[in-house]
Amino acid sequence: MNAGFPGKIRAMHSTPLTALPTPEEAARWTAEQVVELAGEHLVLGRQFEAIKREVQTLNHQLDWFRRQIFGQKSEKRLLEANPQQMNLADLPVPESSPPLPGKEVAAHHRRPQTTDYAKADASALFFDETRVPVETIAVPNPDAAGLSADQYEVIGEKISHRLAQRPGSYVILKYVRPVIKRRDTDIISCPPAPIGVIEGSRADVSFVVGLVTDKFCYHQPLYRQHQRLADNGIKVSRPWLTQLTHAALSLLEPVFTAQLDSIRTSRVKAMDETPIKAGRAGPGKMKSGYFWPVYGELDEICFVYHAGRSGKFIEQTLGTDPPPAGAVLLTDGYAAYERYAEKCGLTHAQCWSHSRRKFFDAQSVEPERAAQALDMIGTLYGVEKQIREAKLVGEACRAYRLAQARPMAHQFFAWIDVQFEAQGLLPSSPFTSAMAYVRERRAALEVYLSDPDVQIDTNHLERALRVVPMGRRNWLFCWTEVGAKYVGIAQSLIATCRLHDIDPYTYLVDVLQRVGQHPAADVAQLTPRIWKQLFAENPLRSDLFAIST
Repeated sequence: MNAGFPGKIRAMHSTPLTALPTPEEAARWTAEQVVELAGEHLVLGRQFEAIKREVQTLNHQLDWFRRQIFGQKSEKRLLEANPQQMNLADLPVPESSPPLPGKEVAAHHRRPQTTDYAKADASALFFDETRVPVETIAVPNPDAAGLSADQYEVIGEKISHRLAQRPGSYVILKYVRPVIKRRDTDIISCPPAPIGVIEGSRADVSFVVGLVTDKFCYHQPLYRQHQRLADNGIKVSRPWLTQLTHAALSLLEPVFTAQLDSIRTSRVKAMDETPIKAGRAGPGKMKSGYFWPVYGELDEICFVYHAGRSGKFIEQTLGTDPPPAGAVLLTDGYAAYERYAEKCGLTHAQCWSHSRRKFFDAQSVEPERAAQALDMIGTLYGVEKQIREAKLVGEACRAYRLAQARPMAHQFFAWIDVQFEAQGLLPSSPFTSAMAYVRERRAALEVYLSDPDVQIDTNHLERALRVVPMGRRNWLFCWTEVGAKYVGIAQSLIATCRLHDIDPYTYLVDVLQRVGQHPAADVAQLTPRIWKQLFAENPLRSDLFAIST
């Protein structure tokens, strides 16, 4: 080393420094050389800090990706929680069918029916008799009632078949309807085939409901169900399955609307939004839409589909009518919810689980302080666990939260203020972002402390909507926006059944048979919550039920 050492600093990107100068060599440097060296040192220090921040960011991202593949995805500390955001899906596109020949009638050309419900010949077999069990049901002729055997004769019979479903298997219901001829009048009569829930369809209500529950409860796409039918010797087209599903869900739409109206009147509601692809935007492209699940205080949930994430869709979902006294909307940190709450005069409460998730993600850059924050939030969840175990409700719950949880919450926010005043925190740090998130939302996060009907987070909503992303993993997207609406109808009723310990299959079999005759003004009676009170003890069944029992 010599007095030219500072010049080597300028070239250190191409020639790295391998040794330090001796004191004697450094003593021979001029003042200008020392200043130059100090300047180079300052520049390199800044470059080092920038590289350090970049490395921290990349390590944080790498840690997140590792957790998604191999590690724990939940940030829970003391209690069970579901931090996952959810996505939703839809019905598969019907297969294209060759055009059917039309029919010439006077003055115009009549288009053929596009439905694939039943053929003109109801006796035509659409199944393999050697592979599918057939249950015979004798249909009495009402014209023979009160007649003795010598007053009429059976001159033939008509047969119709209907596809039914037992748990785990398919059945054909064979309806045998005697054709009788009265001896005194020579009048021939035959009873009509039983009327199904979908007019003109050869599908029994048990099959229709099995189709719907297999898709939306057990996440079997219609094309897989079509394959299973073929494997069991049943020959039906795939578009027919789609038509049946759409027809059934359209019958249930008034029930869905009545349930949404009930949720809108709730004092406390929880709401979220989650993206879904629905409808074609062009060749090879799908439109982006959103489901807006909303959870009412009576344990009812509705999945409302809208074409975007704008705040106007919150208004379209919840309405703009004056809310009940003391109304609260519990959500995540999306600013559109806060704006809606201010506009409608609601109290806006926010989810602690989303706040906790921020600190969980910051553990890779600030492990000690992030863990400290998670432990303090965990004490709040510990109080909620104690409340559940003691079954405290109403004023007792409120008093316990104020006595136990409020001091802990104040301690947490005071700790956040201290951390903000400390030195050495980078503005871009995930930990800094997490602290800013909870600091800005303190008022909304503390709402639950004084309102016993408000939960600490939106995990109850996220647990209820879990069935939708599970299904989306199988059917991926919605071919149409109408299909997305039908997905919302199905999952709203099924998820609410689960919340009220109702078997979705039993419920849907009953309601599909009842909805056509039920007074429109009383359609709210068919929502799962009220149906359980009125009809659950003696529900309507399929004809298959009588045979099976």
